[in-house]
Amino acid sequence: MKKYKILIISNYFYPQNTPRAFRTTELVKEFARLGHDVTVYIPKNDNEHIAFEKEYGVTIKDLGKQKFKGIDLNKGNKYAILFKRVIRRGLDLVFHYPNIEWMFKVKKALKNENGYDLLITIAVPHPIHWGTACARNKNHTIAKTWVADCGDPFMGSTTDTFKPPFYFKYIEKYWNKKCDFISVPFIGAINGYYQSFHHKVKVIPQGFNFNEISIDSKDYNPNKVTTFAYAGGFIPGARDPKEFITYLLSLEIDFKFIVYTRTLNMIQPLLDIAKGKIEIRDYVPRKKLIKELSKMDFIVNFNNGNTTQLPSKLIDYYLTKRPVLSINSYSFDKEIIDEFLNYDYSHQLIYTNPEQYKIQNVCQKFIDLA
Repeated sequence: MKKYKILIISNYFYPQNTPRAFRTTELVKEFARLGHDVTVYIPKNDNEHIAFEKEYGVTIKDLGKQKFKGIDLNKGNKYAILFKRVIRRGLDLVFHYPNIEWMFKVKKALKNENGYDLLITIAVPHPIHWGTACARNKNHTIAKTWVADCGDPFMGSTTDTFKPPFYFKYIEKYWNKKCDFISVPFIGAINGYYQSFHHKVKVIPQGFNFNEISIDSKDYNPNKVTTFAYAGGFIPGARDPKEFITYLLSLEIDFKFIVYTRTLNMIQPLLDIAKGKIEIRDYVPRKKLIKELSKMDFIVNFNNGNTTQLPSKLIDYYLTKRPVLSINSYSFDKEIIDEFLNYDYSHQLIYTNPEQYKIQNVCQKFIDLA
């Protein structure tokens, strides 16, 4: 097999606990295992990443720490916090601040990089792509093939309350034109991009090394009280759990709903009346989370309420070997929820072609583009 020289750029990496960190880390590890020459640009932490370099035989270069600071919403009275929230939202909408800084950092980092077979840039944040487009030209291609990987669309996003200002479309079209391919995690995401660039869009799902997780569904034992869980953040108007939790609390039954999240503001009022039926837990490392979720009677997934974005956590859910209740936040079928609460999983989420999520197959899709 031909060995490729691969450059990957991302803002998130091991040991961070985010979907983009998982994406970057799994690609780097598998490409290295296959014997490719892998270089990755990230905000490097020597305490953690020097050992990673030695273990996997890769080169990690430093993008630098973010200097543009976000606005702290944890200090001040409620009026001050409201004012700061408005300012923060305004800066994000108008300037994409503070993430705009990554455009300049990536452009600077790529100034002296060239001669790669494959370049993969990973968003979010999307300025990773913007900076790459600024650095790449006919005389400085950086790599023979550039794949811009997008977990979520930018201009085509429908999960945010506010649309980006119109002028960002020129930036998006600029990098769309410069890159060779745009990779998205599932086919529905193609519609999140301008139709004139659909010919560049390739579906490359999220990947995981299945060999690192060993869970036997036979080891599951039903809990004394029906216990189910959700892991991840919440999005107002899209991935919103309030209606679901309100319905659960209206039922005169015992249950335990365990929520791994840091976005408590959307459900805090409901916690006060849940009487212990809802348990909040902080995020835990991915492998530990999968193990913990495998002990649940079932797992909950809140759809994003659109056809262009798919929760990346579904691959983790698949590995737990537990049934998944997948619902829309505002239009769910109460009868199906009742079925799950009574251990009837006939309407559980059905996975299509789970083999596509194996990291070996995911990396091969990238190699095929090169």
